[in-house]
Amino acid sequence: MGVDYYNILKVNRNATGDDLKKSYRRLAMIWHPDKNVNKKEAEAKFKQISEAYDVLSDPQKRQIYDLYGEEGLKSGQFTPPARTTRNRHQGFHYNHQQHPNPNFRFNPRNADDIYAEIFGENSNGNASSSSNGGGIRRDGYFRNQTMNNGEGARKATPLENVLVCGLEELYSGATRKMKISRNVFDGHGKPHLVEEIVTIDIKPGWKKGTKITFPEKGNEEPGIIPADLIFVLDERPHPVYTRDGNDLIVNQEITLLESLTGKTVELTTLDGRSIMVPLTEIIKPGHEVVVPNEGMPISKDPSKKGSLRIQIDVKYPKRLTEVQKYELRRVLGGNA
Repeated sequence: MGVDYYNILKVNRNATGDDLKKSYRRLAMIWHPDKNVNKKEAEAKFKQISEAYDVLSDPQKRQIYDLYGEEGLKSGQFTPPARTTRNRHQGFHYNHQQHPNPNFRFNPRNADDIYAEIFGENSNGNASSSSNGGGIRRDGYFRNQTMNNGEGARKATPLENVLVCGLEELYSGATRKMKISRNVFDGHGKPHLVEEIVTIDIKPGWKKGTKITFPEKGNEEPGIIPADLIFVLDERPHPVYTRDGNDLIVNQEITLLESLTGKTVELTTLDGRSIMVPLTEIIKPGHEVVVPNEGMPISKDPSKKGSLRIQIDVKYPKRLTEVQKYELRRVLGGNA
């Protein structure tokens, strides 16, 4: 018993070219590897569907298959029919039927080529991000194509979710794995709930509002292109640092004495390093010290960073004794 291409494509023995193309469209949308968690199973089914379409849509291949089955088609060994021969697909064939080309050799077409021919050109990739570079993706699944006998398919409204990240993740980069649930159609066209894990590679320097898009990862519905699943990045407040674009801001309080005599500020960076920033000048309230290249990575070029801005507040004593006042006037040049 060989492969039953008619059963694979879910068509009858008298299927026309339009019937074959319509069935191929439906099954290819269900079993394209880009749209299934079990890539290995989906790839095998996708190739099987493509091979069935390749054979049945080609008049010569279909004739040989109908007469001699899969083995005869692929081996090229055609046993001359007797006066009548029974074929499991189409009953009796009489000896007046045209004999296939003896020089025929089965040469299957590439599954991706068939898909591209039926659905048109698409782009390729995985998840894409916007507002900070990212990429452009081909999902391989009825994007920029027509359905329902040429009528354009409506696409569902995008589904947005907030992805909250700490400044440490946005400084060094991180990987998040998110579990999603959605309805998909199985090989028999029946919907069922599946759970998937999507991976988000957080790039150093990404900002609040960055969108990470997984094209068409929403629920599947008949005649509707699934919605894009979008994660919108948000920043979790940090106990020490505040972000301002590519800069980091930290508030530092020093005493009046330190503002006059100097101080070394010690800070721990978002990637765990310790840096020392000496204050050697007289510091006035509201003074800002800028440390270049110690801010957030710049997403387009993570080798470069913004600045660290230390905003200094001077803490004045609540009261002074008469002796302290006298000493200050003397030291600062006032009248004793």
